[in-house]
Amino acid sequence: MRRAGEGVGNIIRFNWHFYAGAAGVALALTAGLVLRADSAAWRLGLGLALAAVLVPTVVSLLVSWYVYDLAGLYSFEWLDTGDAPPRQLVNIHAGFDESSARLCQRFPAAQLRVLDFYDPTEHTEVSIRRARAACPPYPGTEAVRPPALPLPAAATNLVVVLLAAHEIRRPAQRVAFLRELGRVLAPGGRAVVVEHLRDPVNFLAYTIGFLHFYSRATWLSAFHQAGLRLRTEQKITPFISVFVLENESAMMK
Repeated sequence: MRRAGEGVGNIIRFNWHFYAGAAGVALALTAGLVLRADSAAWRLGLGLALAAVLVPTVVSLLVSWYVYDLAGLYSFEWLDTGDAPPRQLVNIHAGFDESSARLCQRFPAAQLRVLDFYDPTEHTEVSIRRARAACPPYPGTEAVRPPALPLPAAATNLVVVLLAAHEIRRPAQRVAFLRELGRVLAPGGRAVVVEHLRDPVNFLAYTIGFLHFYSRATWLSAFHQAGLRLRTEQKITPFISVFVLENESAMMK
């Protein structure tokens, strides 16, 4: 079971340098407000600067708490598997796995394989290194390359890629990865790609951090190039999009 506040707690724990910096700046600005209390112009300028630091920080944490702790993202009750639970289930992540144990609980009869495409030469964020040091991998996790998944063709009922596919930054490699998802799907199988989008809602939540995500149009183009058909699309909160995909060529046979 996930602990209360685990999602937002992990964000703070693995990005503590950012929040420590924001707190330091906020304290300095607050001190400036006290020291220049006699000047209306200074109070206004420092107050606006303080708001510019505190408001985005607090809003992003509140949104993260809502998305990762309150909205049931990791319950997987929202996950549409079709007429029957999956027999062969693959979970793919980018170095930090919060989902495999929950998927195992959600589908206890499925044979689960966990693939990790983390590459320290490409994924250089200090937060990922801290997360990997703090949280051991799920037992049996396999290190993989996105364009070459070690899975047999047409043998997997369900592939889940939760908040990870955007970490494949090169467009050609991202399309190759998505093509691999289509290759491994069994007839009637589904690939579920879950992502934040580069859209106004996520900008309001994360300001310039939303640039780390991709737009809906970018994802739809990549799916099409990879030969995947969008079966359904849904929202888990306004901030998270779920794309359920099928192998387009298999559907045409």
